[in-house]
Amino acid sequence: MLSVGRILAGAPIEATPAFQQLAKFWSLLSLTLAIGTVVGYFTSVLYLTGLSHDVMAYALLASVTCLAALEPDAERHLRRSAWWVIAIAVGAFAIQLGLGWGWIQQPGVDPWYWDRLRGWSENPNQLALYCAVFGPLALHLAVTTDKRWAQFLALSSLIPIFYVGRLTKSDTYLYTTVLSSLVFLGLRLRAWFASGGGRASFPRQIALLLMVAAVPLATAAAPFAVAEESNMAKFAKSLTKDGGGDATEETFDLRVFLWGEAIEKGLQSWSLGLGPGPHLERPPVADRQFLERPFEAHNTILDLYLQGGLVAVLALVWIVRAAAISAWRSRSDALSVLLASVVVFSMPHLIIRHPIVWFALTFCLVAGISRDVRPQSQHVRVA
Repeated sequence: MLSVGRILAGAPIEATPAFQQLAKFWSLLSLTLAIGTVVGYFTSVLYLTGLSHDVMAYALLASVTCLAALEPDAERHLRRSAWWVIAIAVGAFAIQLGLGWGWIQQPGVDPWYWDRLRGWSENPNQLALYCAVFGPLALHLAVTTDKRWAQFLALSSLIPIFYVGRLTKSDTYLYTTVLSSLVFLGLRLRAWFASGGGRASFPRQIALLLMVAAVPLATAAAPFAVAEESNMAKFAKSLTKDGGGDATEETFDLRVFLWGEAIEKGLQSWSLGLGPGPHLERPPVADRQFLERPFEAHNTILDLYLQGGLVAVLALVWIVRAAAISAWRSRSDALSVLLASVVVFSMPHLIIRHPIVWFALTFCLVAGISRDVRPQSQHVRVA
């Protein structure tokens, strides 16, 4: 509402390339969801509460992302917003931890879902998603600022973010954090080797020697790894919720069942979708957990396939690919890690309706495109 008021008051706007991409995506997604709704109306029973919820969510997301990309100097504005996001997140996490440990009382709030922290969220996975986005975002702010105090604050915020993420006991957050850390380490090593200009310094020689020797060292250590396989497996299971016990197995069975049902039902709609909202029947493996209502596939691609069909999935792949290209052009390794975190987390969860996800995608789109457009504009003024 503030952005719309600013525009109506005569503030300048700019149809940036990021805005054009977002406008094309939301227009195409709206068309596919409308067609899916028509197909769902004639072929199945629509869950009206879920339909209206998703329609409002998509309208909000389209408005926020397009308005953010319409602002002149959108990169600077979004970066300032990112600092506020991290600062508010750390404060909010502190309050939620106080609620979880009983130091603070808030009526109507139960911060625990059994033994998993959920804070103010409906379930722990939502809180874990925030942590999966806040971590790489804070890392990006830390590595792209030249102020020491800002670097310290951004890096310090990683501690409560990671701590809260682990308290959610989300397996997806654990996998996302491990993979994102490996991606960031690989990208930093690549940048470090490229910055040498071909000079054979001693640290680079040592690093290169370790990389070359990694395969024979791993082969030599294989017998010892096999001997310690049971201990390593126990350690890996201890990191998951329920220590890899019944809760983990039940979640895995539920996901596999829902994914199979989503593919089958999507094909029955001729890959046109069934409109916004959940469309799956109650799984037999979820009798003890959930209420009697339609289910989602708990996979962003499959859920979008159920809602808008194959064209909606291709549109999502296109906008994520555009964000990945922009993140790569921005020459920020942490932005690539941010996008990788979003993609990994989307595999076992439906996250397309969360505003923080679209803030991250818009941040990546604007960062890369703005960097490409600015030198051209300067060149025109010089000429």
